[in-house]
Amino acid sequence: MPKTSKKTKALNHYQLPKCPTGIKGFDQITEGGLPRNRTTLICGSAGSGKTLWGIDFVVKGAINYNEPGVFMSFEETEDELYSDVASLNLDLQGLVSQKKILLVHVLLQRRDIQESDFNLEGLLIRLEHAIDSIGAKRVVLDSIESLFAGLTGAGILRLEIKRLFRWLKAKQVTAIVTGEPEQGLYTRHGLEEYISDCIIFLDNRVNEQISIRRIRVIKYRGSNHGTNEYPFVIDKNGLSVIPITAAGLDQPGTGKRVSTGIPSLDKMFRGGGFTKGSTILISGTAGTGKTSLAAAFALERCKRGERCLFLSYEESSGQLIQNMSSIGLHLEPVVKKGLLKIVSTRPSFFGLEQHLLDLYKTLEGFKPQSVIIDPLTSLIAEGSQREIQSMVTRMIDLLKSKGITGYFTSLVSSTAQNYTSGEVGVSSLIDTWLVVREIEEEASKRRIRGLYVVKSRGMDHSSDIQKLVLSDDGIKLVQLMCRKPQSEKEGWKTIFLRDKKTINGKNG
Repeated sequence: MPKTSKKTKALNHYQLPKCPTGIKGFDQITEGGLPRNRTTLICGSAGSGKTLWGIDFVVKGAINYNEPGVFMSFEETEDELYSDVASLNLDLQGLVSQKKILLVHVLLQRRDIQESDFNLEGLLIRLEHAIDSIGAKRVVLDSIESLFAGLTGAGILRLEIKRLFRWLKAKQVTAIVTGEPEQGLYTRHGLEEYISDCIIFLDNRVNEQISIRRIRVIKYRGSNHGTNEYPFVIDKNGLSVIPITAAGLDQPGTGKRVSTGIPSLDKMFRGGGFTKGSTILISGTAGTGKTSLAAAFALERCKRGERCLFLSYEESSGQLIQNMSSIGLHLEPVVKKGLLKIVSTRPSFFGLEQHLLDLYKTLEGFKPQSVIIDPLTSLIAEGSQREIQSMVTRMIDLLKSKGITGYFTSLVSSTAQNYTSGEVGVSSLIDTWLVVREIEEEASKRRIRGLYVVKSRGMDHSSDIQKLVLSDDGIKLVQLMCRKPQSEKEGWKTIFLRDKKTINGKNG
């Protein structure tokens, strides 16, 4: 019995050997990369990124893992491949000159692919010579449709495809074969998907004039993997996949606090401010001071020597600095010190995936302790409600996994019946939620700004409505007392009391 138990325990801990791709995020959702010394099918329609995926795979292998690679193309020449990656930060030509990557262009003639005398022998000899000449550990064949285009008989087609895949496995190389989908199938022949050990599906769709790239692991023999669709981006550094991780839920709790930047607002949280590493949402109608509150928080963090990233989707950095100086918040000095980084961009310039990837990269380079996104609702026009929620979930997850305090603003329509409706749809993920809105003083019929705390997880907080004052001296909150509305129609048009006397001189 003891021997059996040890054997069972050893089998339970067996891990399929993995070949890391070096593609950000992808190795995470596949728990290590592609199956080592096996064949993976990368399928997708035209423009989905199959060829670039293969190039990125061999480039990252040569640079990051010292694994030489062979890229065999049946469609594009060596010069054409160089042109394809010219705009990307992939030194393909340099790696070829160093003999770390070998590009092989195979020009197939009509006579080469006739069914009567089709034979892979010549191709396999050429491929074997290429692999042995540089000691390749990675191989990409682009694409399998070009190789078997002349075969129509299912019998010989299956035999030749199986022969190719067995040969690659016998050579002990990690191989990628690209393919094009047919209706209802992941490849035109419909056979490769059954023989492959792993299938990756790339999709480039257009939804309401917005291009969206997605990746999905269809099949992975002998390994766990993420089964959802994940956004991926092609930029100057190659490909990046953006997964949702559970890291944000694994963070230990903390009792540390960070000041809101407004002493009177700190008092609403019993003098301590927000919880460090938490997420804060400020929602309200236009002109209620959401950006000003965010700027005050940013300035306070910078004054304490912390880095803060401010993503502005509505104002340029110069305009933001100028506007905030009018209420005594001088951001320019901390920007010059390198403590505050303001990134201004229009959400419509690129898709949600690119916005999220830019955030990933900025966090890696700038390493802030706090991040402000103003406002989240500017992203609504760039995708569906589900896509927006998915993106913001990834944002929050990313920030929490790094212990970064996230500060978001959300614009609520002036016609909304409920000012705590949370138009972005992620209010349940927020730790502290404040609402600011315009209200009326009964006596002077003057509009003022009101602020109150909807929720603040894990800390005691005031439930009073405060008057928010923006002036040349900065931002402050003034304690107001109010009587209960006489009717539902009266609503927020309450009579405000200061020092137990009504503003209009009458008793409450």
